[in-house]
Amino acid sequence: MKSSIQSIIGFNALLAQISQSEKLDFLELNTAKAIENIQQLSIKSGYEFKISTSLATSNELILNKTTNFTRSESIWADAEFYFYGKIINAGGKAKANIHLSTVEYGTLTINTPKEFLEQYESNPLYKTFGVRAKGKQHSGTGEIDTSTLSFLELIDYEAKYDKDYLSSLRKKAKESWLGKVDSKKWLSEIRGGYDV
Repeated sequence: MKSSIQSIIGFNALLAQISQSEKLDFLELNTAKAIENIQQLSIKSGYEFKISTSLATSNELILNKTTNFTRSESIWADAEFYFYGKIINAGGKAKANIHLSTVEYGTLTINTPKEFLEQYESNPLYKTFGVRAKGKQHSGTGEIDTSTLSFLELIDYEAKYDKDYLSSLRKKAKESWLGKVDSKKWLSEIRGGYDV
């Protein structure tokens, strides 16, 4: 497989940035996880890994038992999500899950209690649903760590405005946090002191 010179130059720049900053927070989630896994293998086994490109003057990223390339845990927060799509697979022998095919995120694997799947009365496969799930979300970028998704609720999907459902969500939000917030102060903080 050949990589374009543009891809190689981009990866070379990433290697330099990681080496200089010793941080992984700016990387896409899967890239950061890959480097963390190599770092853990290095610590566990005592190996030293050198990652570089095919460029003659390539930057080099060295991972060994003394290096510490990890993401900041504080920037990943617990969050709730609503995903819409078709359930294309459900079940699992050891860990039950559903596979939800979405337009926005591709196919998501959502850990689901076996009890829910056992008790669900009809076959959900190849039907469109909303799925309420919880997981981790990057507080700065909004990126979702799809490997942390856990099932909360299956919602029958109807592409229509449901006033009662939206009212119940607003009521739930008001009771849980809106009632505790000074709305004028909060709005001022969101605007950064600028009145629009």
